[in-house]
Amino acid sequence: MPKKGITGHDEWVVTEALATALVALEQLEPTQQSRQQMDDIRKLLAANCQPGTLNLHLAQAKCRLNPHGDRAAIYREYGFEDWEV
Repeated sequence: MPKKGITGHDEWVVTEALATALVALEQLEPTQQSRQQMDDIRKLLAANCQPGTLNLHLAQAKCRLNPHGDRAAIYREYGFEDWEV
C-alpha cells in the first residue's frame, strides 16, 4: 500500500510544526512578534487540527519548548484542568 504524502504522516508533522512555531513566536518580546504572521499560523493550525485539539497541540508544543517547565501549569494555561501530565 503506498504511503500518504511524503512521510506517511505529513498532516501530523505540519500540525506539530505550526503549533511549535506559534508557541515560539508567542514567547518572543511583543516588539519582536509579528501579529499578522501569528494570526495566519493560528488559522492554518486550526484548519489542520481535528476539532477540539488546537489547545492540546499548543500545550504539547509549549512543553517541548520548555522541557523544565511545570507541565501541569502549562496544560492548565491551555484549559486542561483535570488532566494528569
